Amino acid sequence: MAAPTTGYCVKCKAKTTLVDAQQITLKNGRPAMKGKCEKCGTSVFRILPSKK
Repeated sequence: MAAPTTGYCVKCKAKTTLVDAQQITLKNGRPAMKGKCEKCGTSVFRILPSKK
């Protein structure tokens, strides 16, 4: 499964594509994507489904 490279930008109030996206792991072990909004450059964060 490919990780999604879209997220919700709070500043633009719309779904945008993540630039420089990287997959990270939260403290509780859940995967997440972190990147920047392609339109305004604001940090965008998306929590991914847990791996089971």
